[in-house]
Amino acid sequence: MMARIPPRWRYALGAVLLLILPLVLQSFGNAWVRIADMALLYVLLALGLNLVVGYAGLLDLGYVAFFALGAYIFGLLASPHLTDTFAWIAVMFPQGLHIAWWLVLPLAAVLAGVLGVLLGAPTLRLRGDYLAIVTLGFGEIIRVFLNNLDHPLNLTNGPKGLGQIDSIQIFGLNLGKKLSVWGVEFASVTLYYYLFLALVVLSVVVCARLADSRVGRAWMAIREDEIAAKAMGINTRNLKLLAFGMGATFGGVSGVLFAAFQGFISPESFSLMESVMIVAMVVLGGMGHLPGVILGAVLLAALPEVLRYVASPLQAMTGGRLDPAILRQLLIALAMISIMLLRPQGLWPKPGMKKSLPKSEHPKVSTSSGGQA
Repeated sequence: MMARIPPRWRYALGAVLLLILPLVLQSFGNAWVRIADMALLYVLLALGLNLVVGYAGLLDLGYVAFFALGAYIFGLLASPHLTDTFAWIAVMFPQGLHIAWWLVLPLAAVLAGVLGVLLGAPTLRLRGDYLAIVTLGFGEIIRVFLNNLDHPLNLTNGPKGLGQIDSIQIFGLNLGKKLSVWGVEFASVTLYYYLFLALVVLSVVVCARLADSRVGRAWMAIREDEIAAKAMGINTRNLKLLAFGMGATFGGVSGVLFAAFQGFISPESFSLMESVMIVAMVVLGGMGHLPGVILGAVLLAALPEVLRYVASPLQAMTGGRLDPAILRQLLIALAMISIMLLRPQGLWPKPGMKKSLPKSEHPKVSTSSGGQA
């Protein structure tokens, strides 16, 4: 029988695998590294939504609004759009607005957090489906605003989107350009991978510490029974607002990274389907369990791209009568339905999740004078 690997060695092995992963994927093409980059971005989004849905039990279907806010803040402050549109800004900044990403990142996080609190304030009395409908409408309102704020003042450039967004630079290293070190070439997508990985690790540490803190335990008490939590003296109003605000900050940070990585953003990137997919990542992976949330985010972010190689042969077998995009969505839907039927608590649920006992397993209390069970 093989000896059990100590946790520290497992973590070290996992770290090495994550570090060499993009170098291996590079050999198959940069497209595979880009898929890994987007998977890490969705992990960040899923970790933020897990604070709201998994910890506090608040169903938020408008989470993509905070993602869009962060992306547009960076897109406006790190692209020539504002200087090209408004003459007075061009006079103040003749070289154009090129504010560094590390200055925009905390600004986007704070503004997204404030917006999250503003969203949570009028929904404190709502639960379940009603809360989901309100947050869904909020996300769609933000998308419609971004789509129409090109008249009379062209603030967001409407459906045409914002382009020529600056890439991220760290200590003079431009992540938008490839780098060669000792004969080893690192593509731009590989450099972004390491930045995203570092932020994901930091976010996991923050979320893990929150789960073990008094705030995290209070959120979970609200999730299980809000009335009982309030009776125990927990300030449910403030803690709900804190959950909305802290979850939103993750969305704002992810939006900044997405805009810098893509170099172009438009309202179509922040549709309702994006919110639904992020919620599905949290639910299918295992609500409230960080490894499960990460697993769900990676699978659902990479699955559509991997299925491209499955959909094309199936289309050829049917004589081209099936649209590959529709076929991919069908395969994803079938996979999600299968997971929910076979693993209703998620692919990697939190250990010790309460399960209802069958009637035959409930302890029977004797009514005899001895009072024995």
